[in-house]
Amino acid sequence: MRATINIDKESLDELLKITRAKSKASAVRMVIEDYLKRKKIEKIKSLKGKLEFSMTADEIRHRER
Repeated sequence: MRATINIDKESLDELLKITRAKSKASAVRMVIEDYLKRKKIEKIKSLKGKLEFSMTADEIRHRER
């Protein structure tokens, strides 16, 4: 999908430098993917202590598939 966005030059230059991406588009994609991954991890971490399992970690780990 194509989108037009405005990003200040200094931020974009820094982004390209940090990511070492070959293009602006790939640098922005990298950052978006990283952001989404971090948000998913935060969501999973927020469930800590809220879920109950009937099996222990060892039972799950050694269970036949």
